[in-house]
Amino acid sequence: MNNGIMIVLDGSNGAGKSTVIKAVKEYIESRQLEVVMTREPGGTPIGEKLRNIILSKEHPEMDDLTELMLFGAGRAQHLAEKIYPALESGKVVLSDRFDSATISFQHFARGIDRELVDKINNLALNGFSPTLTIILDLDPRIGLDRVRSRGEGLDRLEDQDLLFLDRARNGYLRQAEEFPNKFYVIDASQSLEKVISEAILAVEQLL
Repeated sequence: MNNGIMIVLDGSNGAGKSTVIKAVKEYIESRQLEVVMTREPGGTPIGEKLRNIILSKEHPEMDDLTELMLFGAGRAQHLAEKIYPALESGKVVLSDRFDSATISFQHFARGIDRELVDKINNLALNGFSPTLTIILDLDPRIGLDRVRSRGEGLDRLEDQDLLFLDRARNGYLRQAEEFPNKFYVIDASQSLEKVISEAILAVEQLL
């Protein structure tokens, strides 16, 4: 593999992303490939500062357009500072969320016009697209129960009504239907072992 690839794990809160992404990382490294782990919002010092602003419950007054542009700004920095250099050196970038989350949450859930969301996304991406996005699909009700059972707090986007989270979930599934070659959907209501197995199988087909 001369050029690097980027794999994104995204989907419902409580679907097991953190555990699955660690298992995928271990699998990729077993193939003697170097992995760069990252996340959105975040991934860089600037991005992590933006993450704190975007997800903090201290900012309930944040305008939807402000939120969208902060995601775009963080993504532009993420690509320039971390993702592009890793790919150019032949590494595998493994990200917890990326551009599909913006479409799901800001367009489908928030209701911001898709054309505007795409413009901000495309400005940040500048033609770039992840190699594969794995969606861990789960009913938000089950996901929130899992999050609460672990004693974890909810961030500003997680702490929305179920209708909002249902719309975001539908957004992921709609994107997968629209771009079947770029997305792989896994039923995250299955056992964690089964979810991990399916995720590794999807990645194996790329390597």
